[in-house]
Amino acid sequence: VVGEVQRPGPHILAKTETNGGMPTVTKAIQQAGGITQTADIRQVQIRRMTRSGTPQTINVNLLALLQTGDLQQDLILQQGDTVMIPTATSTTAAEATQLASASFSPDSIKVNVVGEVERPGAIEVKPNTPLNQALLSAGGFNNRARKRSVQLIRLNPNGTVTQQKIAVDLTASINDEVNPMLRNNDIIVVGRSGTAKLSDTLNNVLGPLGRILPLVLLF
Repeated sequence: VVGEVQRPGPHILAKTETNGGMPTVTKAIQQAGGITQTADIRQVQIRRMTRSGTPQTINVNLLALLQTGDLQQDLILQQGDTVMIPTATSTTAAEATQLASASFSPDSIKVNVVGEVERPGAIEVKPNTPLNQALLSAGGFNNRARKRSVQLIRLNPNGTVTQQKIAVDLTASINDEVNPMLRNNDIIVVGRSGTAKLSDTLNNVLGPLGRILPLVLLF
Protein backbone atom coordinates (compact mmCIF):
# COMPACT_ATOMS: atom_id res chain seq x y z
CA VAL A 1 0.00 0.00 0.00
CA VAL A 2 1.69 3.22 -1.15
CA GLY A 3 0.86 6.91 -1.17
CA GLU A 4 -1.36 8.73 1.30
CA VAL A 5 -1.62 6.20 4.14
CA GLN A 6 -0.17 6.34 7.64
CA ARG A 7 2.08 3.26 7.25
CA PRO A 8 2.96 2.73 3.57
CA GLY A 9 4.71 -0.47 2.62
CA PRO A 10 4.04 -4.21 2.27
CA HIS A 11 1.27 -5.67 4.44
CA ILE A 12 -0.06 -9.17 5.02
CA LEU A 13 -3.86 -9.31 5.11
CA ALA A 14 -5.79 -11.97 6.96
CA LYS A 15 -8.98 -13.35 5.47
CA THR A 16 -12.20 -11.80 6.74
CA GLU A 17 -15.79 -12.94 7.04
CA THR A 18 -16.95 -10.40 4.44
CA ASN A 19 -16.72 -10.63 0.66
CA GLY A 20 -16.29 -14.38 0.74
CA GLY A 21 -13.45 -14.18 3.23
CA MET A 22 -11.14 -12.32 0.83
CA PRO A 23 -9.20 -9.15 1.75
CA THR A 24 -10.41 -5.92 0.16
CA VAL A 25 -9.07 -2.46 -0.63
CA THR A 26 -10.51 -0.89 2.53
CA LYS A 27 -9.05 -3.69 4.67
CA ALA A 28 -5.64 -3.07 3.13
CA ILE A 29 -5.90 0.64 3.89
CA GLN A 30 -6.92 -0.13 7.47
CA GLN A 31 -3.90 -2.42 7.81
CA ALA A 32 -1.72 0.46 6.57
CA GLY A 33 -2.96 2.69 9.40
CA GLY A 34 -5.71 4.45 7.47
CA ILE A 35 -5.59 7.26 4.95
CA THR A 36 -3.92 10.60 5.55
CA GLN A 37 -5.98 13.78 5.36
CA THR A 38 -4.49 14.59 1.97
CA ALA A 39 -5.64 11.33 0.36
CA ASP A 40 -7.66 11.38 -2.86
CA ILE A 41 -9.96 8.39 -2.44
CA ARG A 42 -11.73 9.08 -5.72
CA GLN A 43 -8.76 7.91 -7.77
CA VAL A 44 -7.36 4.91 -5.95
CA GLN A 45 -5.50 2.53 -8.26
CA ILE A 46 -4.92 -1.20 -7.93
CA ARG A 47 -1.90 -2.38 -9.90
CA ARG A 48 -1.90 -6.11 -10.56
CA MET A 49 0.24 -8.51 -12.54
CA THR A 50 -1.92 -10.84 -14.63
CA ARG A 51 -1.21 -14.52 -15.23
CA SER A 52 0.16 -13.66 -18.66
CA GLY A 53 2.73 -11.37 -17.04
CA THR A 54 1.24 -8.11 -18.25
CA PRO A 55 0.47 -5.31 -15.74
CA GLN A 56 -3.14 -4.29 -15.15
CA THR A 57 -4.44 -1.09 -13.53
CA ILE A 58 -7.89 -1.01 -11.92
CA ASN A 59 -9.42 2.31 -10.84
CA VAL A 60 -11.45 2.45 -7.61
CA ASN A 61 -13.59 5.30 -6.27
CA LEU A 62 -13.90 4.88 -2.51
CA LEU A 63 -15.86 8.13 -2.21
CA ALA A 64 -18.65 6.42 -4.17
CA LEU A 65 -18.48 3.61 -1.62
CA LEU A 66 -19.03 6.12 1.18
CA GLN A 67 -21.71 8.19 -0.55
CA THR A 68 -23.78 5.53 -2.30
CA GLY A 69 -22.71 2.27 -0.68
CA ASP A 70 -21.34 0.92 -3.98
CA LEU A 71 -19.61 -2.22 -2.66
CA GLN A 72 -18.12 -2.94 -6.09
CA GLN A 73 -15.61 -0.18 -5.32
CA ASP A 74 -14.25 -2.20 -2.39
CA LEU A 75 -12.35 -4.49 -4.73
CA ILE A 76 -11.21 -7.93 -3.60
CA LEU A 77 -7.42 -8.03 -3.66
CA GLN A 78 -5.05 -10.70 -4.92
CA GLN A 79 -1.58 -11.76 -3.81
CA GLY A 80 0.99 -9.17 -4.91
CA ASP A 81 -1.47 -6.33 -5.64
CA THR A 82 -0.30 -2.75 -5.08
CA VAL A 83 -2.84 -0.24 -3.73
CA MET A 84 -1.95 3.33 -4.67
CA ILE A 85 -3.58 6.29 -2.83
CA PRO A 86 -2.82 9.61 -4.61
CA THR A 87 -2.73 13.09 -3.07
CA ALA A 88 -5.91 15.16 -3.31
CA THR A 89 -5.82 18.62 -4.83
CA SER A 90 -8.99 19.74 -3.00
CA THR A 91 -11.52 18.38 -0.52
CA THR A 92 -14.83 19.93 0.50
CA ALA A 93 -15.88 20.22 4.14
CA ALA A 94 -18.70 17.72 3.53
CA GLU A 95 -16.29 15.18 2.01
CA ALA A 96 -13.85 15.70 4.89
CA THR A 97 -16.59 14.88 7.37
CA GLN A 98 -17.40 11.68 5.48
CA LEU A 99 -13.73 10.70 5.37
CA ALA A 100 -13.25 11.27 9.09
CA SER A 101 -16.01 8.75 9.88
CA ALA A 102 -14.93 6.17 7.30
CA SER A 103 -13.71 2.79 8.49
CA PHE A 104 -10.44 3.25 6.59
CA SER A 105 -9.59 6.56 8.31
CA PRO A 106 -7.34 6.54 11.39
CA ASP A 107 -9.11 6.76 14.76
CA SER A 108 -7.17 9.88 15.78
CA ILE A 109 -4.40 12.27 14.83
CA LYS A 110 -1.82 14.01 17.05
CA VAL A 111 -1.67 17.80 17.21
CA ASN A 112 0.65 19.96 19.32
CA VAL A 113 -0.76 23.12 20.92
CA VAL A 114 2.06 25.15 22.45
CA GLY A 115 2.32 28.53 24.13
CA GLU A 116 -0.31 30.39 26.09
CA VAL A 117 -3.08 27.82 26.59
CA GLU A 118 -4.22 26.17 29.79
CA ARG A 119 -2.89 22.70 28.90
CA PRO A 120 -0.08 23.03 26.33
CA GLY A 121 1.32 19.90 24.71
CA ALA A 122 0.34 17.07 22.41
CA ILE A 123 -3.34 16.16 22.14
CA GLU A 124 -5.17 13.48 20.18
CA VAL A 125 -8.19 14.55 18.15
CA LYS A 126 -10.40 13.08 15.45
CA PRO A 127 -9.19 13.35 11.83
CA ASN A 128 -10.19 16.67 10.20
CA THR A 129 -10.78 18.33 13.56
CA PRO A 130 -10.85 22.13 13.05
CA LEU A 131 -8.33 24.45 14.67
CA ASN A 132 -10.88 25.97 17.06
CA GLN A 133 -11.72 22.56 18.50
CA ALA A 134 -8.04 21.81 19.13
CA LEU A 135 -7.64 25.10 21.01
CA LEU A 136 -10.62 24.22 23.20
CA SER A 137 -9.26 20.70 23.76
CA ALA A 138 -6.07 22.31 25.10
CA GLY A 139 -8.14 24.21 27.67
CA GLY A 140 -8.48 27.42 25.68
CA PHE A 141 -6.43 30.59 26.01
CA ASN A 142 -4.89 31.51 29.36
CA ASN A 143 -4.81 35.11 30.63
CA ARG A 144 -1.43 35.77 28.96
CA ALA A 145 -2.50 34.76 25.45
CA ARG A 146 -2.70 36.85 22.31
CA LYS A 147 -6.24 35.91 21.39
CA ARG A 148 -6.55 37.62 18.03
CA SER A 149 -4.37 35.21 16.06
CA VAL A 150 -2.26 32.03 16.26
CA GLN A 151 0.43 30.44 14.10
CA LEU A 152 -0.22 27.13 12.34
CA ILE A 153 2.95 25.20 11.46
CA ARG A 154 2.54 22.21 9.14
CA LEU A 155 4.88 19.56 7.77
CA ASN A 156 3.80 18.91 4.20
CA PRO A 157 3.94 15.49 2.46
CA ASN A 158 6.81 16.70 0.25
CA GLY A 159 8.95 17.47 3.30
CA THR A 160 8.50 21.24 3.28
CA VAL A 161 7.20 23.23 6.24
CA THR A 162 4.60 25.97 5.99
CA GLN A 163 3.71 28.58 8.59
CA GLN A 164 0.40 30.42 8.44
CA LYS A 165 -1.01 33.20 10.62
CA ILE A 166 -4.63 32.38 11.47
CA ALA A 167 -7.03 35.06 12.70
CA VAL A 168 -8.96 33.44 15.54
CA ASP A 169 -12.77 33.37 15.40
CA LEU A 170 -14.10 30.78 17.82
CA THR A 171 -17.60 31.11 16.33
CA ALA A 172 -16.48 30.30 12.77
CA SER A 173 -17.43 27.13 10.93
CA ILE A 174 -14.76 25.07 9.15
CA ASN A 175 -12.91 27.13 6.54
CA ASP A 176 -9.32 27.53 5.37
CA GLU A 177 -8.96 31.17 6.49
CA VAL A 178 -9.91 31.20 10.19
CA ASN A 179 -10.78 27.63 11.17
CA PRO A 180 -8.87 25.16 8.96
CA MET A 181 -9.04 21.39 9.35
CA LEU A 182 -5.94 20.03 11.06
CA ARG A 183 -3.57 17.32 9.88
CA ASN A 184 -1.45 14.86 11.80
CA ASN A 185 1.53 16.52 13.57
CA ASP A 186 0.29 20.08 13.01
CA ILE A 187 1.58 22.61 15.55
CA ILE A 188 -0.55 25.49 16.83
CA VAL A 189 1.48 28.25 18.47
CA VAL A 190 -0.37 30.65 20.79
CA GLY A 191 1.75 33.73 21.48
CA ARG A 192 1.84 36.18 24.38
CA SER A 193 -0.25 39.31 24.47
CA GLY A 194 1.42 42.71 24.44
CA THR A 195 0.64 43.16 28.13
CA ALA A 196 2.22 39.80 29.00
CA LYS A 197 5.36 40.67 27.01
CA LEU A 198 5.68 44.01 28.81
CA SER A 199 5.20 42.34 32.17
CA ASP A 200 7.87 39.73 31.37
CA THR A 201 10.29 42.45 30.24
CA LEU A 202 9.77 44.45 33.44
CA ASN A 203 10.27 41.33 35.54
CA ASN A 204 13.53 40.60 33.74
CA VAL A 205 14.78 44.18 34.25
CA LEU A 206 13.55 44.72 37.78
CA GLY A 207 14.25 41.22 39.00
CA PRO A 208 17.94 41.85 39.89
CA LEU A 209 17.03 45.24 41.42
CA GLY A 210 14.40 43.56 43.53
CA ARG A 211 17.08 41.29 44.98
CA ILE A 212 19.59 44.12 45.57
CA LEU A 213 17.29 46.73 47.19
CA PRO A 214 16.62 44.79 50.42
CA LEU A 215 20.39 44.45 50.94
CA VAL A 216 20.94 48.18 50.36
CA LEU A 217 18.22 49.10 52.84
CA LEU A 218 19.94 47.01 55.54
CA PHE A 219 22.89 49.37 55.39
